[in-house]
Amino acid sequence: MPTTLELTLILLAAGVIAVAAMRAAGLPALIGYVLIGIGLGIFIPHQDANSPASHLAEFGVVFLMFSIGLEFSLGRLKSMRQAVFGLGGMQVAITMLIVMVAGLGLGLGWDTGLALGGVLAMSSTAIVSRLLADRDELDSEPGRLILGVLLFQDLAVAPLIIFVPALAQSAGMAEALLFAGLKAALALTLILTLGQRIMRPWFQWVSQAKSAELFMLNVLLVTLGLAYLTDRAGLSLALGAFLAGVLIAETEYRYQVESDIRPFRDVLMGLFFVTVGLMLDPAVVVRHWDEVLGILLALIAAKLLVTALAAGLFTQNWPTVLRVAMGLAQAGEFGFVLLTLSRENGLLPGDLHQTVLAAMVLSMLLAPLVFMLGERLSRRLEGGSWLEQARGVHEIASRAFGIQKHVILCGYGRSGQKLARMLEAEKIPFIALDHDPRRVRAAAQAGDKVVFGDPARVEVLMAAGLHRARAVVVSFAHVPSALKILSAVQRLRPEAPVIVRTVDDTHLDALKRAGAAEVVPDVLEGALMLASQTLLMVGLPLARVLKRIRQTREARYGAMRGYFRGLSDESEEQGGERLASLLLRKGAGGVGRMLGELGLEALSVTLVALRRRGQPELAPEAATVLLEGDVLVLRGDPDALAAAELRVNGA
Repeated sequence: MPTTLELTLILLAAGVIAVAAMRAAGLPALIGYVLIGIGLGIFIPHQDANSPASHLAEFGVVFLMFSIGLEFSLGRLKSMRQAVFGLGGMQVAITMLIVMVAGLGLGLGWDTGLALGGVLAMSSTAIVSRLLADRDELDSEPGRLILGVLLFQDLAVAPLIIFVPALAQSAGMAEALLFAGLKAALALTLILTLGQRIMRPWFQWVSQAKSAELFMLNVLLVTLGLAYLTDRAGLSLALGAFLAGVLIAETEYRYQVESDIRPFRDVLMGLFFVTVGLMLDPAVVVRHWDEVLGILLALIAAKLLVTALAAGLFTQNWPTVLRVAMGLAQAGEFGFVLLTLSRENGLLPGDLHQTVLAAMVLSMLLAPLVFMLGERLSRRLEGGSWLEQARGVHEIASRAFGIQKHVILCGYGRSGQKLARMLEAEKIPFIALDHDPRRVRAAAQAGDKVVFGDPARVEVLMAAGLHRARAVVVSFAHVPSALKILSAVQRLRPEAPVIVRTVDDTHLDALKRAGAAEVVPDVLEGALMLASQTLLMVGLPLARVLKRIRQTREARYGAMRGYFRGLSDESEEQGGERLASLLLRKGAGGVGRMLGELGLEALSVTLVALRRRGQPELAPEAATVLLEGDVLVLRGDPDALAAAELRVNGA
């Protein structure tokens, strides 16, 4: 049996390996933690809930509950009350009832069945929230419903932790439940009442020392101190940590505390999931593999059915119902806490505990695959609902009817709305597409020109008048969706310039290869504004600052190279130079000729860029041979550009 220090070092090393491997595979790190724990179980003696590693990992749950408490606000609950208390409450209550009835049918006591129902009703907040965040779907309709259910489950853990031990007292259980409820109510009232009066002055006094070390020590003291108090009151460590988070969330120190506590939470949560894998007894699992498989299939099927039926009462969008159901069809991290609590109170025999534990672990390992399967099936279901799609496409087509040389604005978030205001100011026609129904409804009520539609779909872009559009803008920073839009534009109208917004330059080459005319990273533009303000504040002349910013932009954006030289306000008002994209079609005179032979300079036209599908960036030279499908981005006045088009595409 390894010592506590040896076991801790082994678990830390396993955590490093797990995070690195899962990051490389694009999967949540906690899956790697569980797998590492299962693998280490072969070499380390079987660990139970009373092992040193389990006691250490229990603090991972403590800090996770503390983080959830920090996010707990009455305003957020009010806006999500239907999803949280309606859908979430139904999902937990019905699941517990079904498992209890099934337990009675299998010969288990109703108390065991009810405890198991609470265990299996939980879903994984850590896995599902990470999958939603990676797909930028936290604010989508399925994302909001899923998060609402997860939030209710997290809140339900506290009363379930009180309820499970009371179930074990068959004699006088009603009295035990009543006593536990009164004790919990008294403890909660004292903590919340006194805590609200003490917490803000206490943190203000600590912060006056202006010591990061003292502030961190104070956060740990408050978190673990309240956890200790609730544990001594017969409740749970996790409940006290949750209350600590709720109290601190009402102060102005919430975000600083959340930032300070995150490293402890993530590391200890990793150890928690490693110990979950260590607690599996492979011998028991092998002996009862048929039971493990049966519980696994029943768990996924029951949660799919229950969640789908409940979600169907809150939305009539059946693809969304499918996404929500398959997103929550796994066990959760707090289920392990309740499972251990049920076994410690004698509600579960050892073999049943191991089979249920194995099924829960497998369901969490399968969660990313089930989630992605739900995503694919929902898309097929959307494809099958042709009538609904036809209505949406018809609305887009009716809005775009008669618009010429407009801009198709994909996404109507903050960036899209700011761009729309500028287009309106310049009297440039546009049509904005967004697939968030809540945002579209709110924008339409405000009189904005936005319609519901997924711009990644070919038929939506066609209905928006892609063949007549002057440009396409992807205003949301989601690379997979941007690549789909670029692929559709390349098939339908490759000469149309597509401007893509990103967070940084990480996917620059991939977007350029897919046909993006320009990629605008938020990081660069934010850095330029930061630099300009800094240079001005340190005393540099305004003209010099503007010149430096212009030079940086010219070096990054090909379309701006030399664009400002020789331009005056008068020439801008009269039209001045502009950009044009020319596609070399089959049989065009420019196909097969070298750039130098076209004589664009003689027409006072500048070649800004040469786009060729499948290549991220071309450095055009006089000897570069033009191919069919190439797109020339030219700059010049309107007459010069018209002459250049005749020369390039003439027979």
